[in-house]
Amino acid sequence: MSELDLRLSAATAQDTGSFRLMELPPELCQIIESASEKTASLFIKGHPTEDAVLCTSEKTYAVRSVVLSNTVLVVTPSRSDPDGTVHIRDQLHEILELVPVVPKLHKLSILLRDMVYDEGDEDRQATIPKYSYEQARSEIQASEAEFVRGLKERRILVLEGQLRPIAPAHLSTILELLLNYLISLSLSHQAAAVEELVSVLADEHEIPRAVSNQVISWFGDVKEGLWKMDADAVIRELGVGILRHHRHNPISENEFLKKWKNVVGDTLDSSVKLPLLLGDYLRNLSSNGGEATLTYFPSSALPVDPAARFVELFLTRQRWKHEEIEHFLLDIAVNSKERDKLLLKHARALTDTEGVWYTARVSYNN
Repeated sequence: MSELDLRLSAATAQDTGSFRLMELPPELCQIIESASEKTASLFIKGHPTEDAVLCTSEKTYAVRSVVLSNTVLVVTPSRSDPDGTVHIRDQLHEILELVPVVPKLHKLSILLRDMVYDEGDEDRQATIPKYSYEQARSEIQASEAEFVRGLKERRILVLEGQLRPIAPAHLSTILELLLNYLISLSLSHQAAAVEELVSVLADEHEIPRAVSNQVISWFGDVKEGLWKMDADAVIRELGVGILRHHRHNPISENEFLKKWKNVVGDTLDSSVKLPLLLGDYLRNLSSNGGEATLTYFPSSALPVDPAARFVELFLTRQRWKHEEIEHFLLDIAVNSKERDKLLLKHARALTDTEGVWYTARVSYNN
C-alpha cells in the first residue's frame, strides 16, 4: 500500500461542517449505478419543523444520524502532488443512514379538510381555499409513486390543478350510478366504454367529466378507452359508505349485509364479503349469544404515531386477535417485518385455544 502525505488544506477552516457522508442501501446503489443515461431522481423533503426524508421515484427513506466511534477524514488530492499528497478538508464524526419508512401522506387530510368537493360545488368555487397538486407534491414527504397512489387511495380529485377530496356520499352516488348504467346500457364491467359512461353522467346528472373520469380510474384499469372495473374495490367503497353512518350506533351484521347487497345490486351481491372491509370496522359479539353488530372504526382515523396508535387500540379493546389488529397497522409499517416489530415492542402475545391474542404491555385507564 502506497504512503500518502496528509496535510491540512488552506480551505479546511471554511470547509469544516460542509461535508456529509451518507450510507446508501443496496437498492439505492443499484438505482444510482444503473442511471448511466438518465439522472437518478433523489430528493430531500421536509419542512424545517419535520425530520428530513429522502425520496426516490418509488420509495421514501428516513434520514437518521449515526455517531461513529472513529473519525472519518474527508481528503482531496493535492494539485501540486496528486500522487503523494492529500489535503484534509473536513473531519466527520457521524454518517447519515437511510431507513425505509411509510410516506407522510396523513398531512393531506389536514391540509384539505376545507376543500371537499361535493355535488353542486361549482357555485362556491371562488370561496374554496386552494392547494395545488404541484405544491402538495413538493411539500408532502412521499415519493412520486407513493404520492399519486395516496391521492387515489384517499379519493382526492385533481381539478384545474387543485386538490379536492371528494365527499364520501357523493362518491357513493357516482359509483351506484355507474353500476346502474353498466346494466341499463348493457355494458360489461370487464370492458365498459368510458366515454359512454362519462357522457351519460354529465348529460343526465350534471357530473363534470373531469370528476367521473377520475372516479372511474380509481376503481379499475382504463386501456384504449375501455374500463375494466375492480369489482372488489367498488364493493368495498360502497360498504364503507354504509358503515360510515355507524361509528356511534352499531348496526346488526345481517342488516348491514342486506343493505350492502341491496346497494351493490344482483350482479355483484355474491361478492359482498366482510373481509373486504378489514381495517374499517369492529365486530362486536353479544354477551348473551345474540346477533353480532358492526361499528365503523377506520384505521385512517387512528394516530399515525405507533405508540399513540397502540394506546388507542388497547383503549378500544383490551385484547385483539392477530388477524384483526394487523389490518390496523398496515399504514404505519413499511412491511410485515416492521409490523411484527411494532407488535413485539408495544404488545404482548398470548396463545389459547382460539389462537394468538395481543394485549397491551402497559396498563391503560379507560
